[in-house]
Amino acid sequence: MKKKAGLTFVKKEKKIKTHHFTSVFLLFFWMAAVSFIAFVLVLVFGTRSAVIGDSMNPVLVNSQEVLINKASYIILKPRVNDIVAFYPHGNKNSHMYIKRIVATPGDKVIIEDGNLYVNGEVYHREGHLDYIEYAGLAENEIVLEKGEYFVMGDNCNDSEDSRYGNIGSVSSDEIVGRVWFHFPFEDMKMGFN
Repeated sequence: MKKKAGLTFVKKEKKIKTHHFTSVFLLFFWMAAVSFIAFVLVLVFGTRSAVIGDSMNPVLVNSQEVLINKASYIILKPRVNDIVAFYPHGNKNSHMYIKRIVATPGDKVIIEDGNLYVNGEVYHREGHLDYIEYAGLAENEIVLEKGEYFVMGDNCNDSEDSRYGNIGSVSSDEIVGRVWFHFPFEDMKMGFN
């Protein structure tokens, strides 16, 4: 027998499928868990700092925020072209300096005729290093000891770095970590390998 079309006063029950709620709940749970883990990792292994001055122009500018990976050198050693944050001579009362490593332990560094020489070869980084007006400590050849690094700002004529006596060669103990990201997250040409 066929049902007649017309008015009916019986309310149809909508069936709610519990697997939809379970899926949505799991999605939000995992998003929250991943966010919490990321927050804890950054809190434990990272620190945030601001760039002071224009010594790293054009890569980093004055007052720009950076995230520093404090765990990056627990296993690995700093390499040429890494941008690092450090306290000069371990003085934590000073502000954190942010510079690029241009020479590593065992390297010979000298600045002659406005050029930086590392192990007898002119140091080049793509689109980098102007004529260096001030040689400072690197006027005479420097041989880096074990655990020592020579750092310079990308804007070398407006940078207080390893050429100056109050900074000198930076020891691995003075390095806080590797500059990881900068804010805002724009095209990052920071020498990350």
